[in-house]
Amino acid sequence: MENRAGGPPYRRGTTATGAKTVGGRGNSCGSARLDARRRDGAARHPVWRAIDKLRGSVDAADYRELVLGVFFLRYVSVAFDRRRAELTRELAADGVSEDRFGVFLDDPDAYASARIPWVPEPARWAWITSQVGSRHLVAVLDGAMAAIMRENASLAEALPRVFHGGVDARSLAGLVQVVDETRFAETQSRPTGAVFAEVYEYFLDHFARAEARRGGEFLTPRSVARLAVELLEPYEGRVYDPACGLGGMLVEAARFVETRRGTAHLGDLMVYGQETNARTWRLARMNLAVHGVEGDLGARWGDTLAEDRHPGLEADFVMSVPPFNISDWARNETDPRWRYGVPPRGDANCAWLQHALAKLGPYGTAGVVLANGSLHAKSGGGIRRAMLEDDVVACVVALPPHLFRTTGSRRASGS
Repeated sequence: MENRAGGPPYRRGTTATGAKTVGGRGNSCGSARLDARRRDGAARHPVWRAIDKLRGSVDAADYRELVLGVFFLRYVSVAFDRRRAELTRELAADGVSEDRFGVFLDDPDAYASARIPWVPEPARWAWITSQVGSRHLVAVLDGAMAAIMRENASLAEALPRVFHGGVDARSLAGLVQVVDETRFAETQSRPTGAVFAEVYEYFLDHFARAEARRGGEFLTPRSVARLAVELLEPYEGRVYDPACGLGGMLVEAARFVETRRGTAHLGDLMVYGQETNARTWRLARMNLAVHGVEGDLGARWGDTLAEDRHPGLEADFVMSVPPFNISDWARNETDPRWRYGVPPRGDANCAWLQHALAKLGPYGTAGVVLANGSLHAKSGGGIRRAMLEDDVVACVVALPPHLFRTTGSRRASGS
C-alpha cells in the first residue's frame, strides 16, 4: 500500500486481514488503553454491583441499552457543564457583561462546535438525580432521552426509550445513584471526556462478552481495529465500515487522527457506517457521541448486502470486520457490485470483499477481516483469482487465534 501522508496517491486495493493458529492469547478490546480494569477498577465495581441488581427486573433485550443509556446521560451532562464553564471563562476574559452571558451560554452552536450535544434542562444530570426518590424517575429518564434527541438531529432515534417497560424503580434509582457517586478521575493526559470514553468502552466490552455467550454480535477487538487503522493510515477523508457493529473501527480511525494530528483535525475525517441490528445501531451512535466523533450511520439500520444505506459514497478508506461465513444472505445475481463474479449462495465472504471494493473512490484502500476459510474455500475461488489477476489485493495479514469471542471456530483469517 502507498502512504497517504505525503507519499504517492493510494492505489485502489484491498488489504485483507485475518488469523491463523500461532498460539498464545488474543488481545481483548481496548487491550492497550483499557488496562483500565486495573487502573479504574475501583470506580467500576460499584457500578456493576448496581447493574447486577437490575437483572431480575429488566427484560434481557433492554438491559444493555438501559445501563448504557443512564451512563450516556451522565456523560453528556458532564461534557455540557464543562463546556459551559469554559465558555463562561472565555466570556469573562473577553470583557462581556455578565447580564449578556446567557445569550452565548444558551447557544447550541457553541457546544456543537466542540462536538458536544446540547443538553436541555429536562435531560441535565442535576435534574435527574433530584428525582431519584420520586415515583416519576422512569418518566424523567425517558423524557431526558426524548429531549436530547429532539434537540440534536445527529442523535435522532439513537437513544433508548426502555425505562417505561416495567423496570423496578428502586433498582433503577440505585443505578442512577451509583453512577452519580462514581468519580472519574481526570489527569492532564486523561481529561474527563477521555476517561468517560474509556469506561464506556469497558461497558461495551463487558456486554459484548455476554452477547458472545449467547451468539450475539461483537465489539471488534481494539487490537484488530488498531491494526487495520495503522495499515491504512486515514489521516483525512472518508472512512466507511459496512458492518460497523458498535462503531469500534470508526472510533479507532478518529483516535488515529487525534493522536497524529491533534483534536483540531478530527473534522478532516468523515466517518460512515451501516449496521443491521437496531439496538446495536443505537449503541454505535452513542459510542461515537461519547468519543466526540461525528458520523453518519444511515437514517436507519439495515442489511448492507441487501440495501446499501450510502449508495453514492466513494470512500477513501473501507475498514470492516463483517460477519464470518454467513450462509443465508440477500443474494442478487444482477447486483452491480459483483464485478469479479456473483458470490456463492452459501457464503457471503466474497460479497463483503466486493462490496468494499465497490465503495472505494479512485484512490481508496480497504482492510477487511475475514475467516481463514475465505483464503482457500472452493466456493468463491474464481472471484479470488479474478481479484488477484486485477491486482486489487495488496497483501494478506495473518492474525493470531481467539480474537473474536463470537466465532465458534478457533481460527479467523482473511483473503
